[in-house]
Amino acid sequence: MGSSSRQTRRERIVRAAEARFGEAVLDVTMPGGESRSSCRLHLAHRTVIATLRPNFRRAHLEAFVLKKLRPFTQDAPECLGIDGEIVFQSDIGTRRLNVEIAKVGQSRRRDLAGEAVSKIFRIQRAAMKAGLNTQMPHLGVNVDWISNFTNAIDALAPLSAGRSAGVDRVALAEAVQTPATQFVKWDCRSGNAALDKDDVLKWFDFEYAGVRHGAEDHAWLIGDEAWPLPPEIMEDLVIDAFDPNLSHQIEAYLDYLGVYVTLHCVQRLKLISKEARKRGWLSKTRVRKYDDAGVHPEFAGHLCRVGAYFGARQALTTPIGRDFEDAARVFDQMISRAA
Repeated sequence: MGSSSRQTRRERIVRAAEARFGEAVLDVTMPGGESRSSCRLHLAHRTVIATLRPNFRRAHLEAFVLKKLRPFTQDAPECLGIDGEIVFQSDIGTRRLNVEIAKVGQSRRRDLAGEAVSKIFRIQRAAMKAGLNTQMPHLGVNVDWISNFTNAIDALAPLSAGRSAGVDRVALAEAVQTPATQFVKWDCRSGNAALDKDDVLKWFDFEYAGVRHGAEDHAWLIGDEAWPLPPEIMEDLVIDAFDPNLSHQIEAYLDYLGVYVTLHCVQRLKLISKEARKRGWLSKTRVRKYDDAGVHPEFAGHLCRVGAYFGARQALTTPIGRDFEDAARVFDQMISRAA
């Protein structure tokens, strides 16, 4: 986006905000960088987040979700109004989870991860009470989406012995072709949560929310390449926080989670590889600061270990897990050569 386009966008947001709140916007800052859709508006006695979504539908879907959730949970921002494609939300703070969790020791890290997991379940429970399970679009249900999602395992071939080629694609597609019954926030990467002034974790960015199985939200968090906790701890935290009132039995839930995390890690690895070819490797600090794709060999290696762990949970995905083991060694060697 050029400087003139950014200026036009900023002026549009400021005009809408001043009309909405009846006071001057004193400053505008961009917490995720100039190219991102959200900005922080500084008013006389508070700050507000304004997000210019790419179209009317996404903006109004996000506002609808936040308004419906509000009576049942405080774990998400409050919608303060909407003007066309601009959504105004309460500011839950500048301390994004992806940055904060990298700063703290192991004990606090586990506590934060546990809170992130439990808050996902709490938001899903609130969504059920709000009726969102029957009011939102179904996600990932068409044949093309499922085919692209499952056949992406071929991307592991250049980094591995290519065992994934022998996976039963029909069975894999059937494993992820789940009934859409539960609200999902979607995109639960750790950069989409923050700690407020009271150190309470809240999730934000609901523009892609919809209905699917439900475990996808935890898969997004576990399969976040910049997430610094090992997969076995994350699995334990999901088990500890599991909500049986969300219409799933825990063993079936974990089986589905294992398949979905494995395939989600393939998608993230494809994105990392694409961005690395285009931009080269980035620093871990930059990735966290701008909530960027984890374009660093250490993040890629971690992602592969997550995929290997969850891939090993059942026979269907074991070959994919083995390929991830090979890929992890590729990135580990890359780090060793650079040392």
